Amino acid sequence: MNIIWTLLLLALGTHSGSPPAEEAGKGQIHTILQSSYQTFAANLTQGRRDNPLPKAELVVPARVDAPKVKGIYVTAYSAGGERLNKLINLLDSTELNAMVIDIKDDAGYITYKTDNPTLQKLGKPQPFIRDIDGLMERMNKHEIYPIARVVVFKDTILAKNKPELSFRKSDGSVWTNGNGDGFVNPYSKEVWDYNIEVAKEAAKHGFKEIQFDYVRFPEGFEKRADTLKYTKNELSRIDTVAAFVKYAREQLEPLGIKVSVDIFGYAASVPAAEGIGQDFVKISDQVDIICPMIYPSHYTTGWFNAKDPDKAPYQTIKGAIADTQKKLAALGEEQPVIRPWIQDFTASWLGKGHYTKYGKHEVQEQIRALNEMNIDEYLLWNASNRYTEGVEF
Repeated sequence: MNIIWTLLLLALGTHSGSPPAEEAGKGQIHTILQSSYQTFAANLTQGRRDNPLPKAELVVPARVDAPKVKGIYVTAYSAGGERLNKLINLLDSTELNAMVIDIKDDAGYITYKTDNPTLQKLGKPQPFIRDIDGLMERMNKHEIYPIARVVVFKDTILAKNKPELSFRKSDGSVWTNGNGDGFVNPYSKEVWDYNIEVAKEAAKHGFKEIQFDYVRFPEGFEKRADTLKYTKNELSRIDTVAAFVKYAREQLEPLGIKVSVDIFGYAASVPAAEGIGQDFVKISDQVDIICPMIYPSHYTTGWFNAKDPDKAPYQTIKGAIADTQKKLAALGEEQPVIRPWIQDFTASWLGKGHYTKYGKHEVQEQIRALNEMNIDEYLLWNASNRYTEGVEF
């Protein structure tokens, strides 16, 4: 009875007029059902099984009007500093239209001041972005689609702050990788809820999409899984990571927020990476957008028949997308948007003879490969946010 009342209220009160059925479509029906579920759940928690919530309390998630995204990565330092001017000018003068901005960065810092007690307690907020709302106003003025990057399980700040949420060595100290980075435990519901709280606050500030990164266990975890101390349950690492992504999407969907996940590009070309808990299809099945990191520099000799993949950007990107599309075919019409990360940096660490200096031609070749594979969304990565000029997007 409760659901029936809720559906009637939504149908009568959420639109001024009656659009044709073909215009309403499945999206409207989904919105109504999602809102009904939220209402029903709220009633149950308050012991109100027979009476629906008042009309004023019904929450209908706003539908995100997302463009075909062609974006760039932006650090919190750039977003809060003078470089932002140059980056906005780049977007204003090209077909680039989106920025992926660090809101919780690779170290685990919340990158702006916040009054949220959970974020203050666990995230050590820093004023890298001095005026988050001013930034969002500027993004809106320039019609820039804002995406919040939230680094999830790589979190040195939280690992040090709450070792019980991390991986500990036999002496009780927190394990870190060779770079000194700490990770937190993907089995922990407290870690899940903290990162979703970060995402929800980003949504309140006006971000239209949350992009989760480092949604995995540490690299090589399978070699130390049985020696480190950490809480776990009966789920495999793969199912645990997929469960987090599913939970995150369920939590954010009522807010009208799209969810994307970064994933290793090679994950589409190999069987599931059980060591780090990433299964390309299982994760993709739970997101709106999947963002494989298909930088040519990340593939070794022989991939896609290229002696040096970094020196063959067109060939490498085309092969990586072919594998991605083949892998996702299993999801049929339910597969997410494919929005890959491509390379706008020079990988000199590969050594002489194995890399090439990336400029306009190399970036353009990657985009050409994407176009030929019918991929019309992509993101450019450069850690220093210095992007190549003159590229036709």
